[in-house]
Order: sequence, then structure tokens, then C-alpha cells
Amino acid sequence: MPPEAAGSSLQPRLSTFDTSMVVVSLVIGIGIFRTPSIVARTTGGTVAFLLAWAAGALVSLVGALVFAEIGSRYPRAGGFYKVVAHCWHPMPAFLLNWSQVLMQGAGAAGVAVIGSEYLLRLLVPGAAAGALPAAAAARGSTPVVVAAVLIGGLVALNAVGIRAGARTQNLLSLGKVVLIGALAAAGLAMAPAPDGTAAASTGAGPAGPGWFAALVAVFYTYGGYQNTMNLAGDVRSTRRGLPRAIGFGMLLVAALYLLINAAYVKALGPRGVAASPLVAADLARAALGPLGERFVSLAIFLSAAGFVNATILHVPRSYLAMAQDRLLPRALGRLDATTQAQRPGLAFFAVTALVPLLFLGSFERLLGYVMFTDAVSLAVVASCLFVLRRRGEGDRAEGTWTMSGYPWLPLFFIGVVLGIAGDVLVRQTPLAVAGMAVVAAGVPLYVLMRRSLSGEAEA
Repeated sequence: MPPEAAGSSLQPRLSTFDTSMVVVSLVIGIGIFRTPSIVARTTGGTVAFLLAWAAGALVSLVGALVFAEIGSRYPRAGGFYKVVAHCWHPMPAFLLNWSQVLMQGAGAAGVAVIGSEYLLRLLVPGAAAGALPAAAAARGSTPVVVAAVLIGGLVALNAVGIRAGARTQNLLSLGKVVLIGALAAAGLAMAPAPDGTAAASTGAGPAGPGWFAALVAVFYTYGGYQNTMNLAGDVRSTRRGLPRAIGFGMLLVAALYLLINAAYVKALGPRGVAASPLVAADLARAALGPLGERFVSLAIFLSAAGFVNATILHVPRSYLAMAQDRLLPRALGRLDATTQAQRPGLAFFAVTALVPLLFLGSFERLLGYVMFTDAVSLAVVASCLFVLRRRGEGDRAEGTWTMSGYPWLPLFFIGVVLGIAGDVLVRQTPLAVAGMAVVAAGVPLYVLMRRSLSGEAEA
């Protein structure tokens, strides 16, 4: 199918404001309640900690503008796959899509671990990530086990046809925005905590592996904005509205993240943040007492569960679309006629989530595994902007939007994300190699699917 045909039947219905809210809901996940301790350990003091978040916001905004121009010049449903296939070749496009298919399961597993850590904090007061009392651990109440049960339970529910409504998912996303705002306000209203004396869970003080190590966690937290490129065909006045929507949404996210991190540091001190994997619960306890700690822990667990469920809802549907286009085996697109449940696809998703969860066994290792492949994928897709510009695609279309600072800002963005991938490769080599193996595993599948298509064409 030519790229122009994809999405031709879509009727643009999203306003600029609608799309901005999509950006906010895609970016604001659960990471902001878990990654600050990683960033604090790798940066040290307050200024370096906040600078890491500001730098992440700046680079993410540049990346958002790069993807906005790509979406403006090439507004097609199918996003990453379509634009990479159009600019480079179907094979790297397939491999990129294949790696993202597998990594979305690992990403959901990482969120499930965060939610499980907060749930255990609620059930076992005073427990921190990776530091549960021996009695709790003996009962199997570890974050990985709880996360596996959560994923398995939600997959099983979806397999019998249960679907969470879009309204519920929207309420959960709005709840995260309100929760971040309320925690930031409570923390900023407190008197500053002397560094090192704040009530924190366990852990060592700051260490300094370097800025790229901090940016791995920061970029995980800011990630998601690039997926709005998939909505280009649904946005009214795409060539003008999409860039504005992404820019406004990212600025709002950056403001919220900087506020909540400033509140973390003010209430707990940089050493307190570094020593507190469940930093939101510690902030809530310091500002609102034990009741606030329990409420926040429950709210974060429910938000994590909502995110995992939303992922289980939409990822198998991407398998369905790829199977229909002969990019994945047909079995992954099989639907139950009665319940509309996609059981083979759900089973495949469960494997992509549970295998890395059980083998890697911690949020930090899942983070490195996911971020290596994500960073390389972002660089590949961002490079498409140079191809689109060189070909002049969209130049003559009315209202085409072009970013300022070309080619230096896109090159800067690509350099940073490749630096992040390089940091994972150097510091966590086995995780990077595992990511490469995932991509390489797609090569024989691509060849097999191409041969299958050729055979059908000849028949």
C-alpha cells in the first residue's frame, strides 16, 4: 500500500487543545514517582539535580519539534513504520516496529513494578523498593512477583472480553496531573529539609556516573510525546495545529516535572531524594503524614494499573493491524467473534512483558533494557526529517510548518539520544546486547513474511 493511501479515510477531528491533552497524557506516566531517586544519585546536589530535569525538558522539546515537523510534512496514519519505510527502506521500518512491539511489554512491566513497589509500601508501612522486611519477602511479596500477578491478572481479564472504558483511562490520566500538582504544592509549602536528615527509606548518597546516566532516567520520564506523530491524520489543521499542540503540551509537562522535583528536593533534601526510591510516598509522609503517604501510594498503584491495562488494550490491536498488513503472523491478529478478545495477541504480549520482568528483576534493569532500543529508534525516526527536507516533501503544501534551527537542533537531538544509548551500552552492556538481539530476531521474521507475500502474489 502506498503511504498516501494510509489513513486517507480518516476524518480529522482533534483540535489543537485536544492534541495537547493527548501529549500530556502520553508523557505523564508513573516514572516521575520513581526515577527522581536515580537522577539524584547520579547528579549529586540540588542544582545539578534540577539542571538534569531542565536539560531533559529542553532536549525533549527539541525532539518534540522534530517529530512535529515530520508529522507536518508526512501526516500519515502508521507513524514510525510508514515514515521510516518511506524515507529509508521497509526492512529498517519493520525492525523498528518489531523492537517497539516487544519493548512495549517490557515498558508496561517497568510501570507494573513501580505500582507494585508503592502497593507494598501501603501494605508494609516503611518498606522501600528492594528493602522489604524479611517476613514480607518470605511470603513472596516482592515487587516483581506482585507486578507479574498484576500483569497476568489484567491479561486474563482482557482475554475474557473485559474492556476498561476510555472515560476511566482519561480520569486516571487527569488524576496523575492533579496528584503531581497537589504533591508539588504541599512540598513547596514546607520548610526546607536539612540535606541528609529527611526521613527517607534506604540507600546510599549521591554518586556520579555522569550526566548521561541521569538522562537515561530523565528521558524515560519525558518519553511518549513522539507517539503523537501517529495522530497527524486525526488533527485538524495538521500542518499548523500539530506543532503548536506538541509544543504547548511539552511545556506544560516540563513545568509540572520541574515543580514536583523542586518539591522533592525542598522537602527531603538531595540526599533524601537519592535515598528514596518511592520518593512520592516519602514526600507525602513528610508533608501530609501517614494518611497522606497511604493515599498517595494507593493512587500511584491505581494509576500504574490503569496504564498497564491501557497498554494491554491497545498493543495487541497494533499486532492486529500489522498482521492484516502481513507484517506479523496472522495468528496474532485472530479475534474471538463473540467477545472481541484477541487471545493469541494477549498471550504474546504477556510473554513480552513477563519474560523481561522475571529475568531482569528490577525497575532499574528494565529501564536500561527499554531505553537503549528506544533511544536508537528515536534517532532513526528523527533522521527522516533530513530525508523529507532534502526531497522537498511538504514544501509546497499550504501551511507546512518548519522548525527553526535546522539542521543543528535535529542533529543535537539525535546526538543526545545516541549518547544515551551509548551510556547504556558502556555501563549496562548485557542489557544493550539484549536490545540488539531483539532487533536482530526480527530479521528472519521479516524475510519470512516477505517470502510469504511473494508466494501469495505469485499464486
